[in-house]
Amino acid sequence: MDPGASSPEKQDKENLVGISSKRLGVCGWILFSLSLLLMIITFPFSIWMCLKIIKEYERAVVFRLGRIQADKARGPGLILVLPCIDVFVKVDLRTVTCNIPPQEILTRDSVTTQVDGVVYYRIYSAVSAVANVNDVHQATFLLAQTTLRNVLGTQTLSQILAGREEIAHSIQTLLDDATELWGIRVARVEIKDVRIPVQLQRSMAAEAEATREARARVLAAEGEMNASKSLKAASVVLAESPIALQLRYLQTLTTVATEKNSTIVFPLPMNILEGIGGISYDNHEKVPKRA
Repeated sequence: MDPGASSPEKQDKENLVGISSKRLGVCGWILFSLSLLLMIITFPFSIWMCLKIIKEYERAVVFRLGRIQADKARGPGLILVLPCIDVFVKVDLRTVTCNIPPQEILTRDSVTTQVDGVVYYRIYSAVSAVANVNDVHQATFLLAQTTLRNVLGTQTLSQILAGREEIAHSIQTLLDDATELWGIRVARVEIKDVRIPVQLQRSMAAEAEATREARARVLAAEGEMNASKSLKAASVVLAESPIALQLRYLQTLTTVATEKNSTIVFPLPMNILEGIGGISYDNHEKVPKRA
C-alpha cells in the first residue's frame, strides 16, 4: 500500500466537509496574484475592505475560489480577505435555543396527546456546519420535531408523564448522534408540557379520586382495628383492678365538668336494674315476684 495515499475514511471526511486536497491550479494562482496586486495598488484604501473583524463568539469560514481555504475556521479578531476571490461566512458559536411547537402524538396505548419541548445546542465545528448542510438551524429544528414524535410514540401515557427525564435523555442522545456530522453538539433537551384531552383528564381525575377514597377507607379501617385492640387491652387491665375502673370513672366526670355542661350523666351498673325492674339480663326473662 502506498503510504502517501489517503485512507478511505479520510477521503470520505474530506469530501463530507467540503475540503479538497487539490491546489488552486494555474488559473487559481493567476487570479490570486491579480487580487493581491489589486490590493497593493489600491493601498491604503483596499485595506479597509480586506480587513474583517470577527467577534469572540464567532468564526469565519473563508472560501477562496469556491473552496474552503483551511480545515479550520478563522477568528476571533482581524482576518484578511482578498478582494474578488475570497468569500467568508460568519458562524455563531453561542448556544441556540430551539423551541419545539406542540406535536400531536399517538402514544403506544392509543392516547392522543400534544407535547412540546425545547432543545439547547451549539455549533462546535463551523466548517462542518457550513459545508455539510444547507441550513444547519432549520435542519436541527426539523430533526428535533421528528425525533420527539418517534420517541414518544413508543411510550405509554403513564410513562411519558412519569419518565420525562429518561425520555429527554434518550432524545438528546439520538439528536447528538445525528447532528455530529453537521458540527452540532446538543447540550440539553427538555419536555415542557404534556397536554391530554379534557375527557381523559376528567377520567384520570375520577380514577385518582376513587383511589384516594379507597385508600382513606383502608386507613380508617386499620385505625379502627388498632383502636379496638387497644380498647381490648385496656379492658383487660381494668378488669384486673376494679379500683382503676373507679379512678377512670372519676377522671371522666372531671373532664365532663370542665366543659360547663348543665347535665351530667352518671352511669350505673347494669345489675342494679335487675332488682328494680325484675328483669334478668342473663336469660332475658322476668324474675317472678316473691309472695
